[in-house]
Amino acid sequence: MTQLILFNKPYGVICQFSPHEKHQSLAQYISIKDVYPAGRLDHDSEGLLLLTDDGKLQHKISDPKNKMEKTYWVQVDKEITDAAIEQLKKGVVLKDGKTKPAKARIISEPENLWPRDPPVRFRKNIPTSWIELSIHEGRNRQVRRMTAVVGFPTLRLIRCRIGEWNVQDVQPGEFVVISRKS
Repeated sequence: MTQLILFNKPYGVICQFSPHEKHQSLAQYISIKDVYPAGRLDHDSEGLLLLTDDGKLQHKISDPKNKMEKTYWVQVDKEITDAAIEQLKKGVVLKDGKTKPAKARIISEPENLWPRDPPVRFRKNIPTSWIELSIHEGRNRQVRRMTAVVGFPTLRLIRCRIGEWNVQDVQPGEFVVISRKS
């Protein structure tokens, strides 16, 4: 049986098991042996991280050639415009080339969203807004760079879904183990 772990990675945790001088690692949260992350999530991002003991499944999930869709809830600085959403849908030009078209839409703050520690900065006179963004690529800090290039820097980034798996009902720092037939 293959093990697949759905972990809700808290802000500030790095996607490795070995100790780190500045950040907590996966070892502080997951004691299951011989599982490895299928992809990464930066220390300043939160949400769904999949881990598995199956190398083929790990490759299927993390290799951009497999086009597994990843969906994010993104809190951005200011009220995002329809024009910016349209740019994201068409793909934007980053320093390392144009992104593939994304699915993008304005949303309300997600229901049952947990508080972030530390909280996102609050500025009384500058509003924020939320978008849902789905991509098939996995470039370094891609979502943050995409929102910045359309003029709306990311304040909070939460991966809520990878393919068929989602972070719903998994609290930050907790995980669920799913057994699958190999």
